Amino acid sequence: MTLFKVEKGDPGVAFGTYATVLFVLGMLDRLADVADPRYDTIGRELEEERLPQRIRLPKRTPAKKEAK
Repeated sequence: MTLFKVEKGDPGVAFGTYATVLFVLGMLDRLADVADPRYDTIGRELEEERLPQRIRLPKRTPAKKEAK
């Protein structure tokens, strides 16, 4: 039953179960790909949405000249 849930991508399956399946299949090296941000397109899009659209520098007031 658990393997069926893994195959269907059931979110209730523990991450350790996925790691065990990858180990049994000889694909444990692929486990690092799960956390690699290069493969997380949705996460990158969400991060880009949070970036400021434009950064403005504070206005500087001109220095007053001293009279001699």
